[in-house]
Amino acid sequence: MKRLKRTVLSQTKKTKNTRLLAAKSGHSGPGAVKYKSAGGAGPRPSVRTRAELRELQSLMLEAITRKLTGAMTMQRIWKDGRPVRRLAGQFIKPNDRLTSFERLEIYNRQYWFRLLDCLYDDFPGLRHVLGEKKFLAMSQAYLAKYKSRSFNLGLLGRHIPRFLADNPEWAGRLQPMALDMVRFECAQIHAFDAPINPVIDEHFLRAGDPAELRLKLQPHLTLLQLGFPLDDYSVALRSGDSMHTEAAGERRIVAAELKPVPLPRPQTVFLVVHRYENSVFFKRLEEPAFRLLENLGRGMRVGAATARALTPVFTQETAEEWQEKVRVWFLNWAELRWFCR
Repeated sequence: MKRLKRTVLSQTKKTKNTRLLAAKSGHSGPGAVKYKSAGGAGPRPSVRTRAELRELQSLMLEAITRKLTGAMTMQRIWKDGRPVRRLAGQFIKPNDRLTSFERLEIYNRQYWFRLLDCLYDDFPGLRHVLGEKKFLAMSQAYLAKYKSRSFNLGLLGRHIPRFLADNPEWAGRLQPMALDMVRFECAQIHAFDAPINPVIDEHFLRAGDPAELRLKLQPHLTLLQLGFPLDDYSVALRSGDSMHTEAAGERRIVAAELKPVPLPRPQTVFLVVHRYENSVFFKRLEEPAFRLLENLGRGMRVGAATARALTPVFTQETAEEWQEKVRVWFLNWAELRWFCR
């Protein structure tokens, strides 16, 4: 991927002073723009109306976002069989160094390299599970099916869980782990971008009858039951203890180079992924605590949610122990600002 970055940056520098012909909107008349033929590429379309401008813009967008070849270059044949060089000559002006095709190719490659870079950075765990080459090929196939539809690149990979589920050949025997990993990493992206609502603090929790309270969970919080210990695995992919920080007993991943780490063995874990002080964290929970949060997220009152979560483990002999645990859980969750109005 770094090699791809260097290639496109090099080409961009070479064409720093190049420019696209501007298409002006308006009615026919003296102010309308007519394009002249360039380099024998054929007549260029006139742009006299807004409808014609939209048509030209749509053509340009389609050309820029069209999938690259296996060699990461622009395709040379258009969908109707025409040479792309002839199509490019209709709306891209050549210069003394580059043809219309070569100039359009720079934009086509920049578009794809940027999107591939985003997926490369946002899904380091999935990249490690699949392997570098397969991840790159999967990313290209994914982007061909699920095109970028938003200015927010954090949403770019939101359909990868569905894509992998529909195309299990990408992960093969590692499909369960790959699906868990992409859910885990999507939750981290969501935690970073999602809003935060006004917080309920511990004083509110102590007011009135706590069993009758309904507590909402913050929008940035995601509950995950996974079949693999991907929290430990994600930290192990980095450089060790020096590459993560602690906050209220939880770990935050920071940028670092991945290192070879054996794939984790199956193990059921319960995680909360959330944001705290503008950083993304994940926290492992006991199953009863996880179920309790699930119940609260479904709108249950605190008393009913707690009773249902503890039913499988609660006994009269352990009543006091569980009461203390629940009290500590709620104080900790309030400290982490997980509850909102």
